[in-house]
Amino acid sequence: MNLVPNKINHSLFLNSCLVLLILLSSASCSVKGKENKLDQRPNIILLVADDLGYADLGCYGGDIETPNIDMLAASGLRFSSYHTAPLCAPTRAMLLSGNDNHIAGMGRQGLTTDEFGYEGKLTSRIATIPQILSKSGYHTYMAGKWHLGETPEANPHQKGFEHSFAMLDGAANHYNDQGLFEGNPISPYTEDGMPATWEDGDFSTDFYTDKLIEYINRHKEDKKPFFAFAAYTAPHWPLQVDEKYWKKYEGRYDDGYDKLKQKRLQSLKKAGLIPENTVLPPNLESIKYWESLSEKEKMKESRKMELYAGMVDNLDFNVGRLIQHLKEMGVYENTLIVFMSDNGAAGNDFYNNDRFGPFIREHFNDDYENMGQPNSFISYGAPWAEAGSSPFRHFKGFTTEGGMTSAMIISGPNVERKNEIHHGLTTVMDIAPTFYEATNTEYPKIFENNSLYPLKGSSIIPLARGESEEVHPSDYVFGFEHNNKAMIRKGKWKITNDKRPFSIQNFELFDLSIDLGEQNDLKELEPNKYEELLMEWSKFSEEIKVQVPTPSGGD
Repeated sequence: MNLVPNKINHSLFLNSCLVLLILLSSASCSVKGKENKLDQRPNIILLVADDLGYADLGCYGGDIETPNIDMLAASGLRFSSYHTAPLCAPTRAMLLSGNDNHIAGMGRQGLTTDEFGYEGKLTSRIATIPQILSKSGYHTYMAGKWHLGETPEANPHQKGFEHSFAMLDGAANHYNDQGLFEGNPISPYTEDGMPATWEDGDFSTDFYTDKLIEYINRHKEDKKPFFAFAAYTAPHWPLQVDEKYWKKYEGRYDDGYDKLKQKRLQSLKKAGLIPENTVLPPNLESIKYWESLSEKEKMKESRKMELYAGMVDNLDFNVGRLIQHLKEMGVYENTLIVFMSDNGAAGNDFYNNDRFGPFIREHFNDDYENMGQPNSFISYGAPWAEAGSSPFRHFKGFTTEGGMTSAMIISGPNVERKNEIHHGLTTVMDIAPTFYEATNTEYPKIFENNSLYPLKGSSIIPLARGESEEVHPSDYVFGFEHNNKAMIRKGKWKITNDKRPFSIQNFELFDLSIDLGEQNDLKELEPNKYEELLMEWSKFSEEIKVQVPTPSGGD
């Protein structure tokens, strides 16, 4: 028997197996290493409050109890000069696109046309955060207010969200599906693009939090990172919330909105959010002084603010629920969290509005004894909105600082600056680029065969890491227009125009470094600077194709 060849064959076989094992092991390690690298990218949670005032949060000097949001601020960065659009829909378009609201398709809230910038839905000129991140390996979820189109092709399910429970309208009852507008007598909801129903008694902020936790849990075993958008509808009107949340504030606001505005000014100074020399602008002329109200009127006004505070309190409770769930999953330390409001406090009173009031009064009441209940319709109102927007001029809907300056906090991975306040200009268009840098994701020039406009925002990550002191250079130009209300910001200078009909001569010039309340129009004293900013307006309005007058047909 010749044993040598067998020994050689056996040796070759063992060597071949060893080589194959090494190759397979190497390949496995390579794949595993790639997966580990992918898994190490941060999760992202984007928390958006609806019509929250600048000075409401505890970490912004407010008296409402917000310990969970305050904790995020203590572990991250607060922004004192964060700018949104002055209304819900254009802010959401800018937020999800990193671009101007016209380029994104929301030139006028509530208007749908075939004209550039006024499509009333997100266009193919931009790609959304969830569209980009889903292509990059992220799960993408949202729950809450959409307000970016009600047609099937405009649905969040078609805009990159893997799972979504969306309230399509601009506002809704917080406890049931009773519509607020004649055009939608039943509030429209969808889940993953299909019509969905609202279970009577579910409270909006609690329910949207439940949904996000449900979506996150569906795929937690695959260890892929996720992007979750909590598009809350609190504290947007109608002011409704469980008694246990507002009762703790009972009597707190009996001094009235004039006193609260003064208190907020001082607390903002104490918190380091605004300069010590800041003074309050006057209220709108239509607002009555607190002391001129009857006792019955004072009782009702105080209850409004108690309900509002209760809604913010509940909002904070639900932020805490999300944080706790992340901790239980073991992913909190690797989750980038942004909290923001979509605009300034809301001064609308739709219950007494000539256009919307008749339908609302048919289905709701504003009786004092019933305030806060599911069939109660109460608005925050202009007096409290002025207080909530302290120290700025006016509130939601205006291109003044009170309409566009909002609270914003960022915390988590890449945020090395802890419990600091950044006073430089930042905008809602900076959020998308921040998420792309945090996830090592590039924004493409072409997406789904469509050429994209380049991002207008800049990443906040270098600032958060301590690698830079500003998000934007001193000559950066931030412009905004909606329904012929407009502004341009360049450095410390700002021009704004809220008058109707639109005329370029109505722009006013302010130096925000010494005049946060926009009280001293300097266009006569600084004609060169005024002309410089008017030229910036001309370039900006031409680029985004502003129409004067705005196309008709919307709200």
